[in-house]
Amino acid sequence: MKTQILDTQEAPVKWWAAQDARVRNTANKSHWSSQIQLRVDRMKLVLEMIYAGKVYEAYGKRGVSIKIDKPRILKRDLLKEMEQYWGEQGITKRETAQGILYRLGK
Repeated sequence: MKTQILDTQEAPVKWWAAQDARVRNTANKSHWSSQIQLRVDRMKLVLEMIYAGKVYEAYGKRGVSIKIDKPRILKRDLLKEMEQYWGEQGITKRETAQGILYRLGK
């Protein structure tokens, strides 16, 4: 699986950043097909089994991201297997100081 390491800054006002993300996520989710939404839900369920940490979904205009906040790996063997499978499907992995992002493009 292709992995990128990003140097991102935390938001100065976390409440505002969370509110903005929630509104954009709700607005953009309707642009994605039910198949993609189902795929994201399935990925979230698997990631919740693999990682200890809060799992979020973020629907954007050009892609969908699934973020794991403060991740800690629980099942390393399942993680390798799923990352190989997702890598074959074109899903990328990005690591930041805030957590890990799995991204599906259009």
